[in-house]
Parts: sequence; C-alpha cells; structure tokens
Amino acid sequence: MKRTFARYLPFTLTVLIAALDQFTKYLVVTRIPYHRVGWSFGGDLVRIIHTTNKAGAFSLGRTLPEPVRIFLFLFVPVVLLVGILVYFFRSDELSSLQRWALAGILGGGVGTLIDRFFRDAGVVDFIDVKFFGIFGLERWPTFNIADASIVVCSLLLLISFFIEMRKDSKERDHEQEA
Repeated sequence: MKRTFARYLPFTLTVLIAALDQFTKYLVVTRIPYHRVGWSFGGDLVRIIHTTNKAGAFSLGRTLPEPVRIFLFLFVPVVLLVGILVYFFRSDELSSLQRWALAGILGGGVGTLIDRFFRDAGVVDFIDVKFFGIFGLERWPTFNIADASIVVCSLLLLISFFIEMRKDSKERDHEQEA
C-alpha cells in the first residue's frame, strides 16, 4: 500500500478516541463526586459512577509495589504502543480494517496513558454495567471509553486476522488444486 492520505486517515480515530476519552473523564471528575453514581440508565443496568484505578484491567496489580506498577502500567504500555506504531508504518500487508483497529487501540492506549502520567489518583473509570451474576459478577468492573476502544478494536483486529488467514488458506488450496 502506498504512503497516501488513506493510509494515515485512521489516525483521526486515534485522536478522536483519546479526545473523547479525556473529555468524558473531565465531565465525570468535575460533575460527579468520587465514588458516587451520577446517572443511571435502564434502572441500574448502566450507571455513570466516578471512580479511579491505579492498577490494570479488573484492578489487577493493585497490591503490587509502586516500582512494579510503574513498570507494568507505564513502561510496558509505552513500549507496546511504540511497537504498534512501528508495525502500522512498516507493514504494507495490513488491510484498511486492520489499520483502523490498530488506530482505535492506539487511541485507547493514549487515553489511558494520559491518565497514568497526569492524574495522581489513577485512571478515571466511570461506566458501570450490571452483569447479572455471570462469572459470579453482579456488575462488570467499571471501565471508560479508552478501555472499551481497546477491547472492541482488539476483537476487530483478531477477527480480521482470522478472516485473512482463512482467505489465504482457501487461495493456497485453490492454487494446489490447479
């Protein structure tokens, strides 16, 4: 793929997600007292609540010593985001969907890293969803726009890789038959 405008267009999603993530966190921090529910939708199906997290997903690592948390939650994510950027720019084999998915992951990563570097209280989480006892959870762990973007875009990326692998496999089968 040539280095054209279309190749770099997915970075608009990166900027949009990081900006939306930070804007929504700003609204939560300035309008909802800490550990309080600000709004509820569908009864208590979805709640907007102000909380923070200095650990990883599902609060994993919250009891680790501070130097270990800094390494795991600041250094490692920066290295991963740089790796994604290098892959994005060096690979000519990524599909358009894969480029957009990587851009969404980058946007979520940037949004989270902004919190980790500039918010002493930790990453602001605010989307709280009822989970009806599935996996023993009454409520899914509270998350934010960046988290949702990373998860959704990672799933899209995985699905696209499986589709590409399947397509390549069928093409090889057709070539062997000929």
